[in-house]
Amino acid sequence: MSHRQVLEALSGLLLVLFVAMLSSTVVSTALPQIIGALKGSQSQYTWVVTATLLVSTASTPIWGKLADLYDKKMLLQAGVAIFVLASVASGFAQSTGQLIAFRAVQGLGVGALQILVQIIMAAMISPRDRGRYYGYLGGVMAVATVGGPLLGGLIVDSFLGWRWCFFIGVPFAVVAFALLQKTLKLPVIRRPDVKIDFVGATLIAAGVSTLLIWVTFVGENFAWLSWQTAAMTIGGVVLLAAAVWVESRVAEPIVPLDIVARRNTALAIIASLAVGMAMFGGAVFLGQYFQIGRGYSPTKAGLLTFPMMLGVFGASTVAGRLATKTGKVKPYILAGTVVLTAGFGLLATIDHQTSLVFIGAGMFLVGAGVGMTMQNLVLVVQNSVHLNEIGAASGTVTFFRSLGGTIGVSVLGAVLANQVAGKIADGLRRLGVDPSAGGGDAGNLDVGALPAPVQEIVRAAYGDATGHIFMVSAAIAVVGIVAAAFLKPVFLRDSLDLSDSPEPTGQDGTVPEGSLSGS
Repeated sequence: MSHRQVLEALSGLLLVLFVAMLSSTVVSTALPQIIGALKGSQSQYTWVVTATLLVSTASTPIWGKLADLYDKKMLLQAGVAIFVLASVASGFAQSTGQLIAFRAVQGLGVGALQILVQIIMAAMISPRDRGRYYGYLGGVMAVATVGGPLLGGLIVDSFLGWRWCFFIGVPFAVVAFALLQKTLKLPVIRRPDVKIDFVGATLIAAGVSTLLIWVTFVGENFAWLSWQTAAMTIGGVVLLAAAVWVESRVAEPIVPLDIVARRNTALAIIASLAVGMAMFGGAVFLGQYFQIGRGYSPTKAGLLTFPMMLGVFGASTVAGRLATKTGKVKPYILAGTVVLTAGFGLLATIDHQTSLVFIGAGMFLVGAGVGMTMQNLVLVVQNSVHLNEIGAASGTVTFFRSLGGTIGVSVLGAVLANQVAGKIADGLRRLGVDPSAGGGDAGNLDVGALPAPVQEIVRAAYGDATGHIFMVSAAIAVVGIVAAAFLKPVFLRDSLDLSDSPEPTGQDGTVPEGSLSGS
């Protein structure tokens, strides 16, 4: 495609991505108000986010595989339609249970939008030029992440109310649907031997869900050493083991184990888990920190997250252009993981009285780390596989990045809930109040309805506990540094596909470095 044709097609694709990102970021700042209005708990707060992430994670490899088999444009438009219907339903939710269910359906559409945009871009643009266009993609993501929290805060603080946080993306999605219909022209390649691995996808989703549900409720609803813990952990592991067994035997696996086993793909997956935790965990819990821990309005909380979004925007744009210019991506990934870890290290020290300038510096570093690594990890994998494997490979990396976010939100949410419960109980005892009498309900997020002394205890508890969850994030981000350090250097090729000769592999199934550059 010519540069003009690519830009025309990108108009619809980037708007689709904007809508998908906006659906998460516009809600992140409003969630404390939403859960408070619906009388929800901290666990439900976490699951409003986790439900979307979990379904989008489970469906991402399915959409990626379908993109290798069916009309990519039709699939993308189907994802837009699902997203619109679920967004409208979420806006009319009358309870947290309904909201979580509708957000799960919304995740099905989000999974389609996120992965199909990347796959379609890969089908239109050569890998060498992809870095420049991924810079545009990073810019759009930055606009959505910068504008989303602020927009969500403005909506909640206005006469519109929190329900418009779900309605606001609908007109954008309708316009994106029309743009795609007009500008996106891709050849349709149909394969008669279509086989979708629904069994594998179901086992993966069931296994991950079981473990995440266990993480959410252990320590609060049942003990760490209990029959519930044994049943859920053993059951989750058995389901995931069964998924691996199925994936190794089906003709069209959801997660192709031969691709995952290659050195660069495996290392990119490990690094993506850390990036996913940063991308989702940071946005979700920083908004809660500013509102509940520091007492700021949703609008101000959105403004205070700006440094992180600025870091994403600047780093993704600069790193994308440099990757295209030099043809190298590993240096930016390695630097990004180091910066990411440093940012988490700073945020691990915060409490309810930390200087906002200090917090802003930590958020900027986290954002810069995400911007330097996120799309470059996808580029590494896309330059390691043949054109007919790009859908599955891109879907696999995006799957594990989303999985990292899902696990991150669930684990960090559980850590936060336990920390907050303990701190509130201690604070109430100092006031001479019995926590078991109901005044120490750590799950009550409607802080404004609490007596003034209790409000102060709750705000201090949330503010001080937030540092602990970023300490966990910093430890996991170190794993990302190690994975990035062991990546084999890849030079971005100029051709769409690898050479026509059979792909050479070593005895361990890895692709020799020399085979990664095309003609």
